[in-house]
Amino acid sequence: MAEYDNTNRGALFRNEQKEQPNHADYNGSININGVDYWLNGWAKISKAGKKFLSLSIKPKQAPGPKPDINDSVPF
Repeated sequence: MAEYDNTNRGALFRNEQKEQPNHADYNGSININGVDYWLNGWAKISKAGKKFLSLSIKPKQAPGPKPDINDSVPF
């Protein structure tokens, strides 16, 4: 059986362990162009009274160290 391709897909689940009001109402993960991210969502109400989700993402893997660039090398 072929493995399922999750590229450019994600899912949010209700946060059953929410302890404080500022914690996300929903959390999950998403894959964007082959890179995995954590996905968080907060249920909010706009000034016009419409319900919406505010979202944030952050990489699952922290970016590696920046390369050491020596600008003094002449070209």
